[in-house]
Amino acid sequence: MKRTSFLCILAVVTCLPALAQEVNIGSYNIRNHNKGDYNHDDGWRQRRDVLCGIFNLCDFDAFGAQEVNDDQIRDILERCPDFDFVGVGRDDGAKGGEYSPVFYRKDKYVALKSGTFWLSETPDTVSYGWDAQCRRVCSYVQLRDRKTRQQFWFFNTHLDHIGIVARREAVKLIVAKVHELAGDKANVVITGDFNVDQFSEPHATMLESGRLVDSYDIAKYKFAPGGTFNDFIPAKYTEQRIDHIFVGAGSKVSRYGILLFHYWSGGKLGDTTLSSAPGELRAEMREIHLPSDHYPICAKVTFPRKR
Repeated sequence: MKRTSFLCILAVVTCLPALAQEVNIGSYNIRNHNKGDYNHDDGWRQRRDVLCGIFNLCDFDAFGAQEVNDDQIRDILERCPDFDFVGVGRDDGAKGGEYSPVFYRKDKYVALKSGTFWLSETPDTVSYGWDAQCRRVCSYVQLRDRKTRQQFWFFNTHLDHIGIVARREAVKLIVAKVHELAGDKANVVITGDFNVDQFSEPHATMLESGRLVDSYDIAKYKFAPGGTFNDFIPAKYTEQRIDHIFVGAGSKVSRYGILLFHYWSGGKLGDTTLSSAPGELRAEMREIHLPSDHYPICAKVTFPRKR
């Protein structure tokens, strides 16, 4: 009897690495560091602590970020010490221009392979693609969990905001690169600011590949009261989601969220009252600010066990 119990326990322990594990995935266009944003108190140095606090609070296992300059990379790593990253600047393949980096928990994952390709007719070289106004890239990494040894590929991108042809062709290239780099059976995540909504042709192209699904569509629970772009103005509403998390077909998503974080900035504008609060509780009016002109999104993903 004791031997039977021991063998059962041993079998369970042996199988633990094969058990399905939920992975917390995020995506966030953090807005590049530029001088103009300081004119309305939304400069990077004014909001970076709040934004990095979001990363630490959400406890992502891995997340893609967009519009990230090199100094912002360094600021994030300093304030979010649990993370490492892969990615390069789009303008020179080193530190020039915006990155589309993938950040991952360095205590949890080992990066096996990584790289960047340009969204263009010549993806292996620094280049503009089609009718794009800017150089655009997709950075990727193959991650392996240090404990369970579960692996998945993470691709992160930012499509052009002007070029219609560039956006259409870029998603075709990304799908082809997923096939080329990860194959047809690997677990895959693709995050990004696609600059197209859920009703667009490029979004449909991702789904029609048969390889990918939108995490929003398959999530069991959703918190998505609006779209993902806010223009730094909390009162602006849209139903269109231009930031997306795609996952490999066969994956499960327990929760999907558009995270409506804000903070107060500047000095007191005036006193106010809190009608239903205890009398000793004081309040004042201040300006509401957003950490970026996009909202972060998240999805809790479980990959198929067999992959």
